[in-house]
This record gives sequence, C-alpha cells and structure tokens, in this order.
Amino acid sequence: MKLTTKREDLVSKLSVVSRAVSTRAATQALSGVLLNAEAGELSLAATDLDLGLETTLAAEVEEGGATLLPGRLLAEVVRSLGDAEVQIETREAEHDVEIQSGGSRFHLRVLASEDFPKLPEAADQPGMTLPASVLQESIDLVARAASRDDMRPVLTGVFVVASGRELTMVATDSYRLAVKRTELEVELGGELEANIPARALRELGRVLAAEEADTAAITLLPNQAVFEAGSITLSTRLIDGQFPNFRQLLPESYEHDVRLPRDEFLEVTRRISQLAQRNAPLRLSFQPGELTVAAETPDVGDARETMPASFEGEPLEIGFNPEFLKEGIESVGGEEILLRLISPLRPGLLQPVESEDFRYLVMPIRLNV
Repeated sequence: MKLTTKREDLVSKLSVVSRAVSTRAATQALSGVLLNAEAGELSLAATDLDLGLETTLAAEVEEGGATLLPGRLLAEVVRSLGDAEVQIETREAEHDVEIQSGGSRFHLRVLASEDFPKLPEAADQPGMTLPASVLQESIDLVARAASRDDMRPVLTGVFVVASGRELTMVATDSYRLAVKRTELEVELGGELEANIPARALRELGRVLAAEEADTAAITLLPNQAVFEAGSITLSTRLIDGQFPNFRQLLPESYEHDVRLPRDEFLEVTRRISQLAQRNAPLRLSFQPGELTVAAETPDVGDARETMPASFEGEPLEIGFNPEFLKEGIESVGGEEILLRLISPLRPGLLQPVESEDFRYLVMPIRLNV
C-alpha cells in the first residue's frame, strides 16, 4: 500500500472512526484502525464488536492494499503532523507502515489484520431512509434517558419504531422515560422496530452533525442495524429482550397541569440544584399562583427560590432528582413548559404546552417531612 492524502481530511475521518476503537480489547485487532486503499480512495474502519464505524476519503493511491494500525496512536501521530499532505506506505520486510509529512517520518508496527472482524454491510438489503434532522433531534432528546447500567441491558437501548409517516423513539432507565414522536412529511415505505444501543445512536448523532447529511439510511440485519449517512457507515448490534410497554407507563390523566416559563424554570432549577448534593432531592412546593424550588444538604447549606406558576388547588410538595429534572426541562422547547402532576408519590410529566410530540416522565423522590 502506498498513497498520499490530505492531512486535514485524514485527521477528521480518524476522529470519527477512532470512537469505535476498543480500549479494553480482548485481541489487539480491536484496538486498531483498518486502512484499505484502492482506486483513488482510502477507507478507514474500526470496531469494538458492539459498534463499528467506517468512512472513506480521497487519496492518490500508487499501490492498493490494506493494513491494520494502532488506532489511538495513529490518530495522535497524524494530528501532530505539520504539513498539508501525508504519505503512507507499508514496508513488508519491516512489518510496519511509514507515515511521512514534511520533514517528519514515523514507523508504526502493524497489527494482525486477519484478526480484524468483517463489519456488517447493508448492500442489497431493503432499508429505510429518514431525514437526518429528525433523527438527530430525536436522538438528542431521548438517548439521555437510557440506562447506563449494563446489568439491565434492555434499558441501555433506545426503542425505535417507524412505520407509515411516523417515527417514535423511546428510552427509560426506570427512573425517567422520554418519548419523542415525529410526524414525517412522506411515507417511509416500510416498517421498523428495534432496540438500538443508546451509545450507538449518540455516535450516530455526532456523525450526522459532522457530515451535515440531509438523510440517513437504516437497514436491519439479523441482530444488527446499519446506518449510512454521507461518507460514514455505522453498524451496531441490536439489544435482545422485551422493551417495556412505554404506553402503560404513561398516566392517562393528571390532577394538575402547571404552565411555567421554561427558561426561568430551568435557571431556577440549575441554581438551586447546587445545594442538592449527596443525593438530596430538589423540592418543588406549589401554592396557588407560585412555585418554590428548594434544596438542602446537611452540613453544606440550603437554597430556595420562588417563581410564578399557574397552579390552582390545595398546596402540593414533590421531590425530584435534580439532574433528571434539569435534563427534562432542557429537552422541552418553547417559551412555556407544561408540568403535569398527580400526587407527591406519582411521576410528573414534562412536555410542550401545545403538543404531545415529546413527553418526559420522571419518578418522584419520597420526601422526609
């Protein structure tokens, strides 16, 4: 293999695929990036067996071929180079690759490319094309609610349902639930239902932003999903097991619908949360026409702030995890936010005032009187 490519392009593409490089690899091959040069193009690929990333960039290829190099080290070396172009050439006798740019010359030992797993391909399989902006927004709003506890693998995913002209994404860690439903402008021409790892979707969100793609294609294979956006292909395993019936988790009715100025509610929550340390809850105390947000941490201090709220009826006090509440408020757009409540021991719901396209259910924390 012998080629020349632009350093800036190589740095950009390596920063993408390196996110799939394994940091705790059972085999050295999973800590590498596979380089494959052919006919004016260099492809890069990496995988940790759960997530795979592939991309291509233009290159002047004198000799085609493939080689596997340590991923993190390769990215650091290329990023440090000072010239606009990079020459990469394999040296078979030395079992290494020469990387040259300006007056700099590096030799990196190659890894065993035969141990690098073949990544799933979407070719010749029926897929579904979705607007990239819709995908990215849904991922941003929902993926944060997925669990990070590997002991409950089903909850580490985002449940994705697409059919007709509707896309729905759902995630829950059992303490909160986020549901985003989007009405699309055109028919999808198929159906899709899968529990996709939240980590993979977060990476897809980064890819969509970096590529500035208009659309993204998704193809379901046995136990795998493959996304294609711009020059990047992302593959991920699917999560086995039954995802909770999220519709049953959402209450059918509420006792109080409280309209709040969204930005003020968010700022008050952020301020007062500074004193909700060591798992202390954030207390929301409602009186007719107002809300008081308070927090207290023993041996640290306390804080409270009162703001206007369209609350009516008997006073109500409810406690929430401050981080979960803050993330819920952040996820709801618009000038006003609707907080729907039943009682101090039942979950609260955050949503836009005029729409149910996004709903964020958060479990309460039992308060000590």
